[in-house]
Amino acid sequence: MFERSTLAGGPRVISAQLPSRSLSVAYYVLAGSRHEADAEWGVAHFMEHLTFKGTAALPDSRAVADAVEAHGGTCNAATDRESTVYWVRLPLREAERAFDVLAELTVRPLLRARDIERERGIIVEEIRSYRDDPAQYVFNLFDEAFYGGATSLGREIAGSEDSVRALDEPLLRDFWSRAYRPERGVVAVAGDIDHATARDLVARAFLDGSAAGNGEQPPFPTYEPAPALPASRLRVERRSCAQAHICLGLPALPRDHPDQWALELLNAVLGEGSASRLFLNVREAAGLAYDVHSFQSDLADCGSLQVYAGVDPADQAAALEAILVELRRLRDESIPPDELARARAYVSGRLELRLEESRHVCAWLGIQEALHDRVLTLDQALSELAAVTSDQLQSLAQRLIRDEALCMAVITPSRATARLERALRLT
Repeated sequence: MFERSTLAGGPRVISAQLPSRSLSVAYYVLAGSRHEADAEWGVAHFMEHLTFKGTAALPDSRAVADAVEAHGGTCNAATDRESTVYWVRLPLREAERAFDVLAELTVRPLLRARDIERERGIIVEEIRSYRDDPAQYVFNLFDEAFYGGATSLGREIAGSEDSVRALDEPLLRDFWSRAYRPERGVVAVAGDIDHATARDLVARAFLDGSAAGNGEQPPFPTYEPAPALPASRLRVERRSCAQAHICLGLPALPRDHPDQWALELLNAVLGEGSASRLFLNVREAAGLAYDVHSFQSDLADCGSLQVYAGVDPADQAAALEAILVELRRLRDESIPPDELARARAYVSGRLELRLEESRHVCAWLGIQEALHDRVLTLDQALSELAAVTSDQLQSLAQRLIRDEALCMAVITPSRATARLERALRLT
């Protein structure tokens, strides 16, 4: 169970009290790469880095690290398309410290010019590291093909080398003043403290008069709607690498669509775990890939269902056909009751096990409060999964799995890619 409240002029607070010697606290900033204007490409991710370089009470990165690690905890942050999350996990006895550190990072960063220049080079190296890893970069390539490289969803979250170099101090400070206002945030708490205590700790840490939200500020920008169909069908990058890396996908469901629970199970049947169809048939039976799996992503107004496979370049056409065979089966054949039961048990059990730990409970609550229309308890989520039928799964598969919806990105050393484009057909 959980409790929720909203602080006047401050963030929303959601908490769950559970027996645990650890306390996890997360702060969700409701701004991500999707909210960036063209001239701001990479600013949300840059800001996430910059806050760790020093704050009013923690003047440098060593002080920030010691504030948590010297007391037995961990702290990190991540930038996504529609939010940025900061989290701290500490022993329960350090509860006050957990809230103070998050508030320092988000409402009292120093944003010094020297830190901006130093961090700029670090982020450029981070971008280069992604691009040097084809198994990682193929997903960026897919986003470019799927959403269009000129849109915020089709661009790398971290930015490009050129866009990061162009972000100056006034632009970064302006983004912080608009995006990091406390009333735009959500604090999620999981551990052995009651909601009233959590709310009081949030109020003391975040509303001391120095927060970004003080004074009148313009509203935060909206974002462009996602396209209904992929912007392009195939994107190929040739480079010297030992494997061909394939990412095949199609449009799926937005975040709070009523069929999202059916999609969870459809994805599990297709390619999650070692009993999934992709694992058993593409890897085990055909021997075409070491790593082949499926996953889904969802945003406010759009989503995708994707399949990744790393294969021998000589086998890339065969691997594509093997994946398409499994998509056709999902579309054309009802899922047998025993296979649906296994997938349901897999998804339900994974969720139950994950929510035994305060870090995951904190994320479960925070993501829902920040980004979803409602917050479900574990029992409610399990009931939703239990209610999905085989007919619902096939109906969903028939709506989603269509020729005109297919999109694929490939990173390969092979020049024989014309065959891939011809083979990218379901019928």
